[in-house]
Amino acid sequence: MHNKKTTTLFLTANAIIAALYAALTIALAPISYGPVQFRVSEVLTALPFLMPGSVLGITVGCVLANLYTGSVLDIVFGSLATFLAGLATAWFGKKGNTVKNRVLGCLMPVVFNAVIVGAVLTWGYQIQELDSPLKSCAFNALTVGIGEAGVLYLIAYPLLSYLPKIKSVREFIARFNGK
Repeated sequence: MHNKKTTTLFLTANAIIAALYAALTIALAPISYGPVQFRVSEVLTALPFLMPGSVLGITVGCVLANLYTGSVLDIVFGSLATFLAGLATAWFGKKGNTVKNRVLGCLMPVVFNAVIVGAVLTWGYQIQELDSPLKSCAFNALTVGIGEAGVLYLIAYPLLSYLPKIKSVREFIARFNGK
């Protein structure tokens, strides 16, 4: 059961995560949006591995960042991809902080964003540079997936390995998780 202090920490941390996600995405807009994207803020999608409740923060942050585009497609489907990836990442985190689970947890944002954002780019924005919509969708999924994999495996994965070794971080994660 969460007490008032734990609830306040949970909400405050999620608000900070949301603000950080949105700020990083918008500040780095030239590389955060479009068919070839390297959304640095996606490093935060690994947080649910350690703190399942942070799915709220990353989802709200993604909604806020996607409001910047003014596109309902981005707001709805891009945020849905982040939400589903967060849930799947949290599931792997609950299974234990092992190499296998970290690899699979980091893979979830890559897969969900590649598939969903790739489809939105192809059919929603009509980015079809190849001779068929299916080939274009696969290409768009590939470009989104490569950018996502870069962020998740070059930045997030090492953080998932390193951060839990820091006593103050472990204590914060425990408090956030209500333990």
